[in-house]
Amino acid sequence: MAKLVCSDYGFECDFVAEGDQIEDVIKIFGDHTSEEHGIEYQKEVLQQFILRKFGA
Repeated sequence: MAKLVCSDYGFECDFVAEGDQIEDVIKIFGDHTSEEHGIEYQKEVLQQFILRKFGA
């Protein structure tokens, strides 16, 4: 399972994106940060966040 939490990346936000498919988590988290925080992460950056955190 992959999981990205906004507060882990410097946001004062309780949003959590998690799921079994890394691609789904990346899309959900990327859409959230873009819409709510005005920051657009590239897909590769979000993949690295997950790999560093979970060693997937």
